[in-house]
Amino acid sequence: MSKGVHRFAVSVACATFFLIIAGANVTSHDAGLATSDWPLSNGQVFPKMVGNLFWEHGHRMVATAVGLLTIALAIYIQLRERRVWVKRLGWCALGAVVAQGLLGGLTVKLNLPLAVSAAHATLAQLFFLITVSLAVFTSPRWLETQPLTTEPDNGASLRPMCVASLAVILTQLVLGATLRHSATWDQNLPTPLVVAHICGAVVVTLVLGTTVALVLARYRGQPWLAKPATIAAVLLVVQLGLGLAAYITRMRSPYDPQPLNPMIAVTVAHVACGALVFAAAIVMTLRVFRSLRSSRNEYELAPA
Repeated sequence: MSKGVHRFAVSVACATFFLIIAGANVTSHDAGLATSDWPLSNGQVFPKMVGNLFWEHGHRMVATAVGLLTIALAIYIQLRERRVWVKRLGWCALGAVVAQGLLGGLTVKLNLPLAVSAAHATLAQLFFLITVSLAVFTSPRWLETQPLTTEPDNGASLRPMCVASLAVILTQLVLGATLRHSATWDQNLPTPLVVAHICGAVVVTLVLGTTVALVLARYRGQPWLAKPATIAAVLLVVQLGLGLAAYITRMRSPYDPQPLNPMIAVTVAHVACGALVFAAAIVMTLRVFRSLRSSRNEYELAPA
């Protein structure tokens, strides 16, 4: 296993996070239809980056860069990685980024239908999950780590709780993306989706908060597990505050002549922090599976 593969995988994960921010800026600026062309913009590869075309075409350029990086990573993994399942995950990343690009083009060609836009946002989070996982799997520490202990039979098992945390976070991210795409800045958001998103935030807080509390209670002295759990907890608190701020600024936005900076900045920060919560939960979950043995027949990761 090459350290270069790990560094490259981390770079791709970071680039994917930046791509999520770029996509959030497109939605917040209401720039999704700044051009009706795809993959060109106004018939050009490099159009004048003015107005909303800066955000829409800029997003496409970042997506293209991420796509090229993912192709290089998939090939790099095939050449330097010995674990077959990691090689397959590299191809999965490549397939996901290709599908994501096609969905992005479809959103433009079909004039931003909600179902396609939500699917585009959902696949973006799944692709981010794959890139973060590749960064974890290719790290030297992953191979060096040996199981710390056997989980207690008389207590809640962390493995299914971590999986549940990932599931509710992903669901909440999808709800949030659907909510953001359901109305432009000059329209009020649909109440049922707002209520569902708020309820989702409560569920995420309860599930992820309980999982983090158990990790810290049992393994506070093990930084390998405690660090991502602590980061997830801090980010969750920040995310809840950003969610409230995003709702307040969005309530004001229908009275504005255009999307204004306060709403844009807060909503983009909310999207970015949500992705970071997801990333921290992914790292925590994978490390729990790697580090803890279970005396019960539960989920098992493939061998290193």
